[in-house]
Amino acid sequence: MTRSHITLLNMLGLLGMSAILFIGFVLQFAWNELPCPLCLLQRIGFVMVMFGFMLNVVFGTQQRHYGVVLFGAIFGAVAALRQVSLHVIPGTPGYGSPILGMHYYTWAFVLFMATIFAVAVLLTLWNDEWSDKGYQMTGIGRAVCVIAVVVVGLNFVSTFAECGPYQCPDNPVSYWLMNL
Repeated sequence: MTRSHITLLNMLGLLGMSAILFIGFVLQFAWNELPCPLCLLQRIGFVMVMFGFMLNVVFGTQQRHYGVVLFGAIFGAVAALRQVSLHVIPGTPGYGSPILGMHYYTWAFVLFMATIFAVAVLLTLWNDEWSDKGYQMTGIGRAVCVIAVVVVGLNFVSTFAECGPYQCPDNPVSYWLMNL
């Protein structure tokens, strides 16, 4: 694999994580389902993963950037697994509507684990030429980074609208900003 292939993989990873966060954001409004605190922690995990991929897109591929991805994926997987464990007992209702048969938090766990596996494979195949000093970000890389920042910004605004400057409620039913 060449450096351009790895850069493409990082851009696709960043774009994929942006898509996941954007889908959660859109479904929050389309289905009128506010994210719970554990859901918000999972979104933070996705943001951390995005940040690691973005570091690779902006500054060039480095092993320590994949470390950031792994920390974010582990953080998100733990939050998702905690939520899965709360709803795994038969007869216990899930939180939110299922998407293709699984709840968002179950999908989040699967995606975090897939991310951990994919990054572990990349690190196993690591080639020092991937982190050559002559890296320059492309226009496509810049566009993918802008998309990621916009998606994170939208999620930040919606979280503030939901919780305000306070702790988020366990079972949110309305936006704090709408109740002022």
